[in-house]
Amino acid sequence: MTHASQHPATIAVTAGRPPAESDQPLNAQIMLASSFIAGGDLEYARFQNPTWSALEETIGQLEGGRALAFASGMAAVAAVLDQVPHGGRVVVPRHAYQGSLGLLEQHRVAGRIEPVLVDVEDVDAVVAAIPGAALVWMETPTNPALEVADLARIVAAAKEAGVPVAVDNTFATPLLQRPLEDGADVVVHSATKLMSGHSDVIMGAVVTNDDDWFTRLHGNRSLHGAIPGPFEAFLVLRGLRTLDVRLERAQATAKAVAAALEAHPAVSRVRYPGFSTVVSFEVESAERADRVVAAVQLARHATSLGGVETTLERRRRWASESKSIPEGLIRLSVGIEHADDVIADLLQALDA
Repeated sequence: MTHASQHPATIAVTAGRPPAESDQPLNAQIMLASSFIAGGDLEYARFQNPTWSALEETIGQLEGGRALAFASGMAAVAAVLDQVPHGGRVVVPRHAYQGSLGLLEQHRVAGRIEPVLVDVEDVDAVVAAIPGAALVWMETPTNPALEVADLARIVAAAKEAGVPVAVDNTFATPLLQRPLEDGADVVVHSATKLMSGHSDVIMGAVVTNDDDWFTRLHGNRSLHGAIPGPFEAFLVLRGLRTLDVRLERAQATAKAVAAALEAHPAVSRVRYPGFSTVVSFEVESAERADRVVAAVQLARHATSLGGVETTLERRRRWASESKSIPEGLIRLSVGIEHADDVIADLLQALDA
């Protein structure tokens, strides 16, 4: 059976393995080398590393393209934005990840890129902003508002206008959404999150099925040096092996948590797109939200998401968060603990 005929859950386990031969290890090895004997394909470890290659093969198989691992999710974002020509317009969700918006703002101040902020759920407005742009940057679901874009329609409009599309697929993962199949040019991941899944590594990835994009992004990584360490690549690959079961468990709990929060009188709004593991909910004020995150006992007050443990935070505690995000919005990353315990903890915190 080839990878092409396997389910994504199986690909996550089987791809990127050494040959199935006698005395070969089951797992890709951590290649700790800065240089390689000349005359082969590797030469120098800033260009390529066998541990990265195993991870990149797995992510590429999952997304349906060729992957490049980066030192962080933001390094991956930066590499894609570096491809935008000077003065180019980038259509981007108003509520995208604050790191992506912050980098775009730096480019705007420098006069290099003109960001065009759109509400992704207003598809007509997104489509209207595309002609003349240099790049459409989509995030779906958005972080932390959890808005869902009509990706197929947006990509179709971009293709008609000759504008490339990059999609941040961190929240959905390739097990729930494969933007390259919708016609996107590039997919970006913060592999720090659900891919690695254990809150112990920082890494990013870019995937494309376009040879020109791949060549430019590989060159960007090599020259900028935004490369991952081999040990970190090993950790992400190990985490990927259990992505399907972690995602299944956490997603089921997230759905139950969203229903429980909907029923609580202190919660004014629950944002959950019906899939993935992040639930955002709103209480009446920043002060009430701060009291909730201080009162949890099982969950942990921490930033980031996608780990096996449940974490939460009031997003507007970050000065860089979009001012259109409500002060009382709490972003909850649901882990793999038992659903009853997660719900009980949140309800006691809301009542405290």
